[in-house]
Amino acid sequence: MEGLPFVGPQGERLRKAVLVVVILLAVFLGLKSLTELKGMRYIGAGLPPSNTISVSGYGEAFGAADIATFSFSVMSEKSTVAAAQADATAKINAVTKYLKDVGVEDKDIQTTDYSVSPMYDYVTKVCSGGYCPGGEQVLRGYQVRQTTSVKVRDTDKAGDLLTGVGGKGASEVSGLNFTFDDPNKLQDEARGEAIDDAKDKADELAKQLGVKLVRVVSFNESGGGYPTPYAYGRGGMEVANQAMDSKAVAPDISLGQNKVSSNVSVTYEIR
Repeated sequence: MEGLPFVGPQGERLRKAVLVVVILLAVFLGLKSLTELKGMRYIGAGLPPSNTISVSGYGEAFGAADIATFSFSVMSEKSTVAAAQADATAKINAVTKYLKDVGVEDKDIQTTDYSVSPMYDYVTKVCSGGYCPGGEQVLRGYQVRQTTSVKVRDTDKAGDLLTGVGGKGASEVSGLNFTFDDPNKLQDEARGEAIDDAKDKADELAKQLGVKLVRVVSFNESGGGYPTPYAYGRGGMEVANQAMDSKAVAPDISLGQNKVSSNVSVTYEIR
């Protein structure tokens, strides 16, 4: 009897240890099986759905612009490059000083182009004895042009600035545009409207088909982009022409509203 493994005090301890091991093994196998059973519902989840419907949605958002932008150029024509550059520099410095004096910050004034070009006159020679020699190009001097873009954060000042830069030496003023310092905010609003429109269409279509929407399986957005002017007031060449006259009254600028649109396509899985 003493040779049996589970007889006596030592055998009793061994029997209890074996029982504990069996219980722990059973618990481990039970938890593992439960985890695998829970995971079974995800089998095939990565497969493309076979039953889907696709709908489109459109949304748009409007908002008053919070910044204005325009550009101006100064030009100088002199007999030498140095003289033309000096004259152009004096003009651009005068315009830049004016802009800073009325509150435009350095970061909102940017040179976008600077060029130096020779200027020629075509001179014809006098005919003599029935012979007329060809003409020739004669260097007249040099032209310096500098173009600057300006961002106006106080849109109420746009009209005054268009007139002001013309009176300080700008030769051309153009490109008046009203937009947003952060266009993404309006774009997000338009996209939300488009998604809601698509969801309403999907709900109605699912109801008519007698199915249920499960989940979104694809999404695409097209169109939209930067805000576009929507019936705002005078601008462009009319404003530029008025700005050329230093005596002109500042033009009455109407901001109106800018519009951002969004077109979305949404595909839903159905069952």
